[in-house]
Amino acid sequence: MTRVVVTGMGAVTPLGIGVDAFWSGLTAGRSGIRTIQHFDASGLDVQIAGEVPDFVAREFIDFKAARRMDRFAQFGVAAARQAIADAGLEISDENRERIGVMVNTGGGGIGTIETEVTNMNRNGANRVSPFLIPLFAPNMASCQIAITFDIHGPTVTSVAACAAGVQAFVDAMHMIQRGDADVVITGGTEAGITPVAIAGLANMGALSTRNDDPAGASRPFDGGRDGFVFSEGSAVFVLESEEHAARRGASVLCEVAGGAYTSDAFHITAPDPSGRGQSAAIRGALKRAAIGPEDVDYVAAHATATPLGDVGETNTLKSVFGDHARDLAISANKSMLGHLLGAAGAVSGLACILAIRDGIIPPTINLTDPDPKCDLDYTPNVARERRVDVAIANGFGFGGQNASAVFRRI
Repeated sequence: MTRVVVTGMGAVTPLGIGVDAFWSGLTAGRSGIRTIQHFDASGLDVQIAGEVPDFVAREFIDFKAARRMDRFAQFGVAAARQAIADAGLEISDENRERIGVMVNTGGGGIGTIETEVTNMNRNGANRVSPFLIPLFAPNMASCQIAITFDIHGPTVTSVAACAAGVQAFVDAMHMIQRGDADVVITGGTEAGITPVAIAGLANMGALSTRNDDPAGASRPFDGGRDGFVFSEGSAVFVLESEEHAARRGASVLCEVAGGAYTSDAFHITAPDPSGRGQSAAIRGALKRAAIGPEDVDYVAAHATATPLGDVGETNTLKSVFGDHARDLAISANKSMLGHLLGAAGAVSGLACILAIRDGIIPPTINLTDPDPKCDLDYTPNVARERRVDVAIANGFGFGGQNASAVFRRI
């Protein structure tokens, strides 16, 4: 079986632009959650989010091209540019047909849809942008990356809710192992912080209402958690076959050793309380990686800070890992970043790769009053040093979509 390795990384997150900003903020336990700045949220019940600060599209994208991209696609192109540079990947006539793109999302161009509906209601149908459809279409992050870098291999997008970012690693790995591509630019991107999206999630009761304490609002595994914080951003990677990476002398960060995804087939928002779908995804990922549960060192948990979700994931980890669950280092990056929906799993994968590289487990902040039902080691509040040889990223989404990916030191 072809081994698939990671050779490049890029990130646009609420902690800043670039992988260094992400990792330094995450390991320091710094929150990227703030009062919403992009629109007036004073009339909403929820007024906080994980917005990306200081993002300037023209620093990564031609000005004219950027105007024809929704923010989610801009994030994806920016993160891809970083990842390609980090990997030292030169795209030429000799290889462009052997490079694929798979950058997933949960919602696509939600902001464009909301803006143009408002525009039509105020100004009439003739004022709707002729680029409406190609702006909001969920496949446009992948397509814009292909266009920007003149990539001619398979270009694919999977819309898999909050499992999308993890699923990207799994499908990109399969694409390379099938021989469809030698290299795949993959990850997740999201930019759905809009008044209507915030209102809808708030009315569902899914969001934290701690408007007076943005940095303390996201509290995975804590007894005082009251919902997740909606966020935006992107993480993108260069994956390639080990043989291809060796042939071009690329530096290898780690191996994507296995992955799997399943369906709860239970409810449109709530996880199956039995945890069987989540457990099957993790077990399937371990099986495909030929790794035993006892070999796993770190889990980047899905951990959204919802009452049902955190308890369910804790029970899932106990079911899969048995006694070894007590020895796992676990952390919830959403405590600092909030929930990036379709990009959340890509960000968790980034945390796994960097934990393997640097031997640091990022913390779960705001864990001051642990829920008695959440009784594993979530690395409370302060990062710690630990060698990581094998790490797992989990992504569990609306509709019961579950995905897990395994990363291994080489």
